[in-house]
Amino acid sequence: MIEVREINQIESLSEFRLSWQTLLAQTTGASFFHSLDWLECYWKHFAAGQQLRVLVVTENRQPVGIVPFVVRTESTRVGRLRMLTYPLHDWATFFGPIGPNPSATLVAALRHVRQTPRDWDLLDLRWVDADSTDLGRTERAMAQTGFRPCRQKWDRSSLVELPETWQVYWQGREAKFRKNIDRLQQRVAEQGKVELIRYRPEPAYGCEVDPRWDLYDTCVELAQRSWQGEGGDKTNLCHAEVHEFFRDAHAAAAYLGAVDLCLLYFNDEPAAFMYNYCWQGAVYGLRRGFDPRFKHLRPGLVLQKMMLEDGHRRGDRCYDLGTGSHDTKQAWRTRVQTSYRFTFFPAMVLRAQMLWWNRWLRRQLHGERDIACSQVV
Repeated sequence: MIEVREINQIESLSEFRLSWQTLLAQTTGASFFHSLDWLECYWKHFAAGQQLRVLVVTENRQPVGIVPFVVRTESTRVGRLRMLTYPLHDWATFFGPIGPNPSATLVAALRHVRQTPRDWDLLDLRWVDADSTDLGRTERAMAQTGFRPCRQKWDRSSLVELPETWQVYWQGREAKFRKNIDRLQQRVAEQGKVELIRYRPEPAYGCEVDPRWDLYDTCVELAQRSWQGEGGDKTNLCHAEVHEFFRDAHAAAAYLGAVDLCLLYFNDEPAAFMYNYCWQGAVYGLRRGFDPRFKHLRPGLVLQKMMLEDGHRRGDRCYDLGTGSHDTKQAWRTRVQTSYRFTFFPAMVLRAQMLWWNRWLRRQLHGERDIACSQVV
């Protein structure tokens, strides 16, 4: 018998930790951001103004799937609305149900949402990898449970998919770009000692793990020396509002074996860093930076190539370079992956209906063909 248990307190999820880890290992397209450990870090720092609604789907009282939801109020073109959505909050690219059968899990979770009192104005499932791992499951699950969806592109991410040999990938880059990077790498090597330090621990499995705070703090120091230390957005490693969150997430990721920290040293001095999370052969690029003193050496570009080449030797299959800055990522990437949002607009919520019409009008007036909305329900 399929049942759904709703958890609203983060502390209550501890009893599902082992089941969560087991289901996560069976989840296609999973990442560190799907882990309970990441959710606990996120909730510790950003719970204010949000309500937790984690739906644990069970069969014969055994967890078979998990759908983490939150309800939070956001500003829209028509005013503030309460959104029922995933907790990813744009920290990464893709998200979805946890477990080996995401379709059945999401259908059961949405039926539960349908049958419980509505504490939200908009059902807005974002960060859906509709073209790859999801393959229409979210859209079908929403339609099947009476939440007629409106599909819209959410963001784009640059991916590097590594083939069987490094040469196949590298020869596939544009010739001028390839020669420029090779020349930079050679020039740096000729001017001094170059070293790549890469920290990627094994999962702790209940044992102690060394988070290598020395390497992490070096990344933070490099971020402070770069433009990130002079302002930038509020999601940098060194920003006062999020640096404690990043530290807690680093400790959690190190314990799970999900940290991938890369440092480029020039003459024994740190010149550039790339801080990533890795999971099941996929690497997500979280933050990067370099010391302006070495700007003439273009250490970021040199580190990028060394990291990818080393990753290929390690067996990495895909690097998600993240959203934004597509011009700087274009030469490296092998393809662009789009994330989608699927939104349901309740008929009895006036502002939700106003927002639906706002999107429809923008599509008509501005030709926004990335929006595909069903009729209002």
